[in-house]
Amino acid sequence: MLIYRTTYRVIYGDTDNMGVVYYANYLRWFEIGRTEMFRSLGFAYKKIEAKGIFLPVSEAYCKFISSAQYDDLLIIETSLDKGVKGGMKFDYRIFNEDGKRIIAKGYTKHACLNQSGRVVRPPEFLTKLVENLNKDN
Repeated sequence: MLIYRTTYRVIYGDTDNMGVVYYANYLRWFEIGRTEMFRSLGFAYKKIEAKGIFLPVSEAYCKFISSAQYDDLLIIETSLDKGVKGGMKFDYRIFNEDGKRIIAKGYTKHACLNQSGRVVRPPEFLTKLVENLNKDN
């Protein structure tokens, strides 16, 4: 399984008045992980959208395990669930800087829409991406 890792430094604006990261930011960090994974595979979101395909989130889940605070350096780990056929599903784990403490984990599911906003099967360039990930692992 391909696992992509990127980092993020918690800014003051990510925290609540208790100095703990506000819960909604975890979904932003999932998006950062997903976006950077696509970019590393040569398929930046702009490129996907230029091909007339949009990937809106249809479902999101996050399990909070421990807290993150201002100035923490986080590791965002993203992987693609290759078993999903009708769209795409990404799994995420967020760790502290040394990778020993898990902060949160979750997933997002995405539908494939065409330019008219209709649900479509994943196009060939996305299915080939998933097939190539299967070959690599």
